[in-house]
Amino acid sequence: MIPKEKELKLIKIYMYICDIYESSLKFCCQRFSNNATPIFTDQELLTVYLFCGAYQRYFSIKEIHTFTKEYLLSWFPCLPSYQTFNYRLNLLSEAINELVKHLITSFKPEDCDNMTSLIDSMPIVTCKGKNKTGKVATEIATKGYCSTKNMYYFGLKLHTLAFRRKGTIPFPEMLILSSAAENDLTVLKTEAADSLANRSIFADKIYSDFSFWGEKQREIGLDMLTPVKAIKAEEPVITQREKAHRDLFSTAVSKVRQPIESFFNWLNEKTNIQRAMKVRSTSGLLIHTMGKIAIAFIYLIF
Repeated sequence: MIPKEKELKLIKIYMYICDIYESSLKFCCQRFSNNATPIFTDQELLTVYLFCGAYQRYFSIKEIHTFTKEYLLSWFPCLPSYQTFNYRLNLLSEAINELVKHLITSFKPEDCDNMTSLIDSMPIVTCKGKNKTGKVATEIATKGYCSTKNMYYFGLKLHTLAFRRKGTIPFPEMLILSSAAENDLTVLKTEAADSLANRSIFADKIYSDFSFWGEKQREIGLDMLTPVKAIKAEEPVITQREKAHRDLFSTAVSKVRQPIESFFNWLNEKTNIQRAMKVRSTSGLLIHTMGKIAIAFIYLIF
């Protein structure tokens, strides 16, 4: 048995999943076979996964299945075997992506600053080490380097563009997955830059590109603010003259963008999303990443 308070959370999550499943999720996981309506439904599967992650802090599929079998069987009497449970969950990666989109668009806090955004990325690690070669999810995962942690790793990057919120962690507007080898600036230019009109974005030095962002500022009113990057072959006298101004500007930008780091710390603390060492497939890696994000926001919302 679980406490009454958690039972109410379980019911809320199930009712929410049923509603959103009928309106959108079912179109991402439709079946065209004789098993189109399984006894243990997709709604129940997603509810179990989200509840155990958000309120029991079980993140491995084996732990989730074991807990459900021991304590939630009266709620889910048709629970399948662990192998079937794991296989069914891996088929729901697109549905979980759609669920995350719904969570961040439908539950946007009122105190979000629509004119100010923060952006950064964090590594999702399947294995790490300078000489390690990853053998998992090679279709989407590659080798990369994280300068913040001074770490070579194999896996993905989670790029987050978030609305600034005064006095608290930002709320994501856009989440993008890329391979670890892709440059953060390139991802932003190709995936999102054209849709970010009339706002200021605070970012790290890696996003510096004066000519590109200068053009975007004239075209769509997008102002990219980053700490000042050293200019190659600049005259020492100019560097010395501009040092105080550049240091003050860089400190101000870094102070504004710091909460995006807090967001990543919060996400990792709630879900352990960065550690994907036990993932064994591409679909499993997608479930690990987007599923953990869904778990974090289910916890935040409910």
